[in-house]
Amino acid sequence: MHVDGLTPSEEGQAADAPERHPFLSQLGERVRALRSRRGVTRKTLASLADVSERHLANLEYGTGNASILILLQVAQALQCPMAELIGDITTSTPEWLLIRELLERRDEATLRRVRIAIGDLLERGGGPAASEPKPRSLRIALVGLRGAGKSTLGAMLAEALDFPFVELSREIEKFAGCSVGEIQGLYGQAAYRRYERRALEEAIQIYPEAVIATPGGIVSDPATFNVLLGHCTTVWLQAQAEDHMQRVAAQGDMRPMAASKEAMDDLRAILAGRTAFYAKAELHVDTSAQPLAETFELLHARVKALISG
Repeated sequence: MHVDGLTPSEEGQAADAPERHPFLSQLGERVRALRSRRGVTRKTLASLADVSERHLANLEYGTGNASILILLQVAQALQCPMAELIGDITTSTPEWLLIRELLERRDEATLRRVRIAIGDLLERGGGPAASEPKPRSLRIALVGLRGAGKSTLGAMLAEALDFPFVELSREIEKFAGCSVGEIQGLYGQAAYRRYERRALEEAIQIYPEAVIATPGGIVSDPATFNVLLGHCTTVWLQAQAEDHMQRVAAQGDMRPMAASKEAMDDLRAILAGRTAFYAKAELHVDTSAQPLAETFELLHARVKALISG
């Protein structure tokens, strides 16, 4: 098996090395997953983190990093989570620890119900109204990777519903006074995410009814994605990786894959890293399964049924 970032000779050396510790292997998998979700290459991440690309490759492959195993041993000896040892916020107070214990080992469906219940409770201040069913939002937020059809289908859906159409990327550019590419190039991802959150919150405040086309990476920031899930009816526009690539290329836009010789592999990795988050949307519509007109009819019918029901 080819290991990304390792030469054939290095792969051979890795194959001859002692079996990797499961904890280091899982740590490497989490790093790769987070990198994919944020849509950055290993080279870019190495530059941002100011570490060598080789060191990052070792981290992702699960080799080296013996010092973290010492922390793991200490945590096991103390019978506490590793997170408590390194100071994770969810271990910072007794209430946090008790909540962690209640949620540990719960399945995804249960965690989803708990997340929604907590969001409703916090939003309504915990009074008697918190137990009442929350009305369905008439803000329809389309999520998905670039090339899924959010702009095209979003404009068509907004016209059919007689709702305003909001492209969140354009709103971000208005706040920043420059293009998305310039924001990321000049100020970095952290600044871009702040503009993204601000643009979303303003759209929610201004539009009680709207169709909102969101940037593909909005799922990368859990706080912003929580706002979206809590205030919008969400629809994941899915597509095959090949269709994503073809549609983006047809628009003349190869960001963020322009510098990668393995553009399709990068796109697949990004899609894989974000799929579990996109899947939190209430509706899923496959835009690769049928022509545009039929896809729109399906989307329109399903959205109308959801917001009417």
